[in-house]
Amino acid sequence: MSKENVQKIHEATMRILSGTGVKFHHPDAVKVLKENGIRIEGNVAYFTEDDIMKWVRKAPEYTGFKAADPRYDAKVGGDLVLNAPAAGPTKIMEKDGSLRSARIDDFVKMIKLYEQNDNYVINGGLPCQSENVPEEWSTLLMYYVAQRHSEKALWCGSGNYEQMEAVIQMCCARYGMTTEELKKDPHLFSIVNTNTPLQFDVNMTETLFTMLKYRQPVSITAASMAGTTAPITLAGTIALTNAEVIAVIALSQMYAPGAPVVYGSQSTNADMATCAIAIGSPEGALCYKYCAEMARFYGVPSRAGGALTDAKVLNAQAGYESMLTYHACHQNGVNMVFQSAGIMESYLSASFEKMIVDFEIIDAVNRYDRDLAVNEETIPEELIHEIGPGGQYLLEEHTFEYCKKEPMLPNISVRGPKAEAEKVFDRNIEKRLNKMLEGYVQPEIDKDKVDAMRRIMLDKGIDVSYIDMLDQF
Repeated sequence: MSKENVQKIHEATMRILSGTGVKFHHPDAVKVLKENGIRIEGNVAYFTEDDIMKWVRKAPEYTGFKAADPRYDAKVGGDLVLNAPAAGPTKIMEKDGSLRSARIDDFVKMIKLYEQNDNYVINGGLPCQSENVPEEWSTLLMYYVAQRHSEKALWCGSGNYEQMEAVIQMCCARYGMTTEELKKDPHLFSIVNTNTPLQFDVNMTETLFTMLKYRQPVSITAASMAGTTAPITLAGTIALTNAEVIAVIALSQMYAPGAPVVYGSQSTNADMATCAIAIGSPEGALCYKYCAEMARFYGVPSRAGGALTDAKVLNAQAGYESMLTYHACHQNGVNMVFQSAGIMESYLSASFEKMIVDFEIIDAVNRYDRDLAVNEETIPEELIHEIGPGGQYLLEEHTFEYCKKEPMLPNISVRGPKAEAEKVFDRNIEKRLNKMLEGYVQPEIDKDKVDAMRRIMLDKGIDVSYIDMLDQF
């Protein structure tokens, strides 16, 4: 059924692109499209199927970007599923459900938690947007702070040409590379978003073109809302999402043939009672499934996800919605699962306690999707015969051998006696949170590289006292 649906969605997408078109707001994008024979009326581009498939086929099936520590190099594509941080919240939800503005120390704390989790090779980005960081340079500054606190593969936010060029300079300074070396050996990843319905804006174009200029992988992502910015039917929303994403993938290959791109979707439905986005819904989970399906159809990696909820407090709703949306991504082979831990109330806030719960969800899904090994060792017929009816296996050598590698050992789940189970669960969350933070060790970076990164920020007019403040964390 999925294969048949994918073909129908593709065919509908071709009709949308040829008949309705996509509006490109940046003159540089319009120029590239015109130079490659795309029909333009005003700033709306109309694509034939031949146009789309000619250019989309130039995008590579696999991509990746390097880390400071080679153990964390990110390989993206095929059957690989990588987790990546949350992005976007401006608020922090406290344990009691109250909200406050996110601060730079919250950002650093999140980076440390992702750094300590072995299920992540990707860190950085904007897991929360700090109120005390100037917006015009937030992408550069957050990237700098992440560089100081992580040895994993880092992604960064978006920006205009000037800010993204500064990010590229920062990346080269951190890894001791020239821009030509960076082109051959990517060390950076970013995300651009379409504007639904059927638009691509100026700022996103400048992020896209800067990343492509230096051959750094970039995800082209749509975030449609069925019922408000897209048709209420999921098939219609997915076709619209697909049209936006592959039109921009085609543009990317016209600008830089063979440059690495990732097919992205954060599309979901709107709640028809409130018109609010519904990120923890089964409809959202289906959109993430079809993100992976459509990406495979076009031969490019995928990005979607992840552990998402519309819940306003950390409760059962937060658990079952996050389990559904994360598992949909993991089981269907989304290559990069962003928003994988910490998101609350429809992207508006992040919760440290929710991060710990989501880490447990990731462990559980990994265990389930790993399935089981069936062989002579895992079906110990001789032992079964020896123990026979009515025996026990607790003290057997076979049990000792497998007890720490066959079952998942939960970090926060409460099992056994019922007494004070809720309090134990809360204590387990706090215990794991504190243990991860206490175990964190900040990476050492050569002083020359840190000084080079600082000079880039000073050259952009960022006050030295502010940079010194960032270095205190």
